[in-house]
Amino acid sequence: MSDHDFISGSKPIGIERGEGPYLYTADGTEYLDAGASYACTPLGHSHPAVVEAVQEQVGKLTFVDSSYPVQSREDAYAALVAATPDGLESAWFCNSGTEANEAALKFARSATGESKIIAATRSFHGRTMGSLAATWKDKYKEPFEPLAGDVEFVPYGDDEELAAAVDDETAAVILEPIQGEGGINVPPAGYLENARELTDEAGAALVFDEVQTGMGRTGEMWACQRAGVTPDVLTTAKGLGNGLPVGGLAVRDWIADGAASHNATFSGGPVVSAAVHATVSTLVEEEWPAHAAEMGDYLVSELEAALGDEVREVRGDGLLIGVELKRGANRVARDLAMDHQILALPAGRTVLRLLPPLVIDQAEADQLVDALTEIVAPEASAES
Repeated sequence: MSDHDFISGSKPIGIERGEGPYLYTADGTEYLDAGASYACTPLGHSHPAVVEAVQEQVGKLTFVDSSYPVQSREDAYAALVAATPDGLESAWFCNSGTEANEAALKFARSATGESKIIAATRSFHGRTMGSLAATWKDKYKEPFEPLAGDVEFVPYGDDEELAAAVDDETAAVILEPIQGEGGINVPPAGYLENARELTDEAGAALVFDEVQTGMGRTGEMWACQRAGVTPDVLTTAKGLGNGLPVGGLAVRDWIADGAASHNATFSGGPVVSAAVHATVSTLVEEEWPAHAAEMGDYLVSELEAALGDEVREVRGDGLLIGVELKRGANRVARDLAMDHQILALPAGRTVLRLLPPLVIDQAEADQLVDALTEIVAPEASAES
């Protein structure tokens, strides 16, 4: 593996299989997956409940479009709605997080009759044309401009700027409860509550993009629950099918009642629905969000103690953790992979993003801390 290959985004590590929080190459080399493939496998790789559900469903019915009732889809809808905050009564499935956010923006515009969308600096909501317009970073957008219009950006976490932007012409405010791609940015206390009050006063929709923060990752099933705030639209994907491609929305009745026609051919296919039902049910019944909270607290405290002043900050909630380094995050991720068989992700230039499967245990957390300490704080590692 060359430095260029890893840093440029190509990871020439041929993965053959996975089990729990580990991935394996063809020669049997074991890698601790501290990124959960961008948070896509909250239950770890090849979880038995998901495997069994998918195998059973694919043997009975691989696909039929959503105009036909299918039990696995109905079960998945029911499981998702039951797992979301009270007040979100309807659900819809699609194929990815960007499609979920695209639908959320369309639903908000049709339900309110307005067009203005307010998004935050450093946000990431996807790469289709509508969700891309609400994504902050220019490098994602410039090759495809002009994008959908009437999107206004405000500084993330700034109550005054948000209040100044929300008005009677606002269709939606779309926010990540904790920003993922933008650097694991945790908003100040009261920010999400303020967004709820402002959108209520303006008759606008509050959309929480929980594509990365959801599915138990932050210590609750949804990050917005940690603030006690229920949005009008909650979007999800990544971990929703524990690795299968599926996205979804849960919405309040006034959004569902006011939404114009929208659909997708593969919406709620039987096989991915079986995966959704198994994933959501297992997360809830086995209380993996609570385990994520416990392991996240442990991991953050151990990282802070081990790395000390060698890093700028360790932040996040549950097992959504950002380590703000004093060097390039790509280089540290490369060293973790090449020298310690640990796979992690950058979130911007200097933030290392840790998104391990929720099923990691203390020994695996220690393995991650020890490896990072050896790379970032070698003197401390030698003393221990």
